[in-house]
Amino acid sequence: MRIIRCKDYADMSRKAANIISAQVIMKPHARLGLATGTTPIGAYQQLIEWYEKGDLDFSEVSTYNLDEYRGLSHDDPQSYHYFMCKNLFDHVNIDLARTHVPDGSDPDAQAACASYDALVKEAGYTDLQLLGIGNNGHIGFNEPDDAFSKGTHCVDLTESTIQANSRLFESIDDVPRQAYTMGVQTIMRARAILVIASGAAKAQAVYDMCFGPVTPRVPASILQLHTNCTVIADEAALGLCS
Repeated sequence: MRIIRCKDYADMSRKAANIISAQVIMKPHARLGLATGTTPIGAYQQLIEWYEKGDLDFSEVSTYNLDEYRGLSHDDPQSYHYFMCKNLFDHVNIDLARTHVPDGSDPDAQAACASYDALVKEAGYTDLQLLGIGNNGHIGFNEPDDAFSKGTHCVDLTESTIQANSRLFESIDDVPRQAYTMGVQTIMRARAILVIASGAAKAQAVYDMCFGPVTPRVPASILQLHTNCTVIADEAALGLCS
C-alpha cells in the first residue's frame, strides 16, 4: 500500500486527478470505478478543467459506480446517478451509454444486484477503482460486518453512515436506510485502487485501513492485501499515521 501525503483537500484532489487522468491517457478505453460523496468532487472538478483545456478525452471511457441508494430512481436529485451527471458526466464528452450505476429503482434487490454483478464481470472488472472511506472504515456501502462481502448486494446502512450522509439531505429522515453496493471481492478485482481521504474525522479510519489488522469490522483494511493500492490523503486525515 502506497501512501501519498498531501497538504490539504485541494492538493489531494489534484494528485488524485493526476492518477485518474494518467489512466485515461494511457488507456483511452479505460474502465473506471467511480465513487460519490463530497470527497471526490474536487478531483472531478480538476478532471473537468483538464478536459476543457483539451488534455483529456473521455469518449471511449466506461465507468462503473460503486453504489446507489435503494428506492431512488436515476433522476432523483439525491441519487448517485444524478450526482455523477452533475459533478462529472454532464461536463465531459463521455458516452452516457458507457456509464453504469446500480439500479436503485428496482425493488427486486436480488435481481438488481445480480444484474450489476454480471455487467461488471462482463466488462472484465475495473482498471482503476476510486474509493472514499467512511468514518467507520466502510468502502462503497460495505459496512463493518462479521465477514467480507463478495458480489453486489443490498445493505442496511449503519446509523453512523446515515448520520454522515444526512448533510446531503434536507433532513436525516430523508436518508434512505438501504443501498445496493459492489461487494469487497468485486472491488478487490480492480487492477489498481485509489483511496482518497480528507479531514480529521477520517484519521482513525485511515490509520485502521493502513496499519490495523485486516478485519471485516474495518472493511477498508482488506486493501492492505491488494497488490496495487494507493492512498492519497491530506495532513488531517493522516494525523494518526506517523
